[in-house]
Amino acid sequence: MCRGHKKGTGEAEALGRSRGGFTTKLHARCDARGRPLAFVLTPGQAHDTQGFGPLIRMIADRIDALLADKGYDSDAVRDTLTSINVEAVIPARRNRRNPAAHDRVKYRWRNQIERLFNKLKNWRRVATRYDKTAEFYIGFVSLASVLLWLPFVHDA
Repeated sequence: MCRGHKKGTGEAEALGRSRGGFTTKLHARCDARGRPLAFVLTPGQAHDTQGFGPLIRMIADRIDALLADKGYDSDAVRDTLTSINVEAVIPARRNRRNPAAHDRVKYRWRNQIERLFNKLKNWRRVATRYDKTAEFYIGFVSLASVLLWLPFVHDA
């Protein structure tokens, strides 16, 4: 008798398949000083816009502009941001027929999120995702985030 593995648990644990094996995307939100504020996990093959919905629901009433990369450039994302009066600072994809303009000066601040990911991936456990469940992985990401907040807490 052959025992099969449980099907359908990969999506629940934010595990996606690729040629290299299992992958996970970590979507994050940070403030202007690069401090982590919120995280959302999606399977690795999922489009970036799938992580947009949960993140924007967490912060919609507290921001004036959303800075994101080209992966978040879609009409649905732009319409959502317009409906809640948030400026979309998202460069247009190269193949877009009607590219939307974005504020290049504000877009330079997006490197804060890149720096945040760089600091988080210094933790080997975050960079490689050894954890089997999404709950444990996001828990360790949160723990690493707390350690990134400590220098700011002591400054105040």
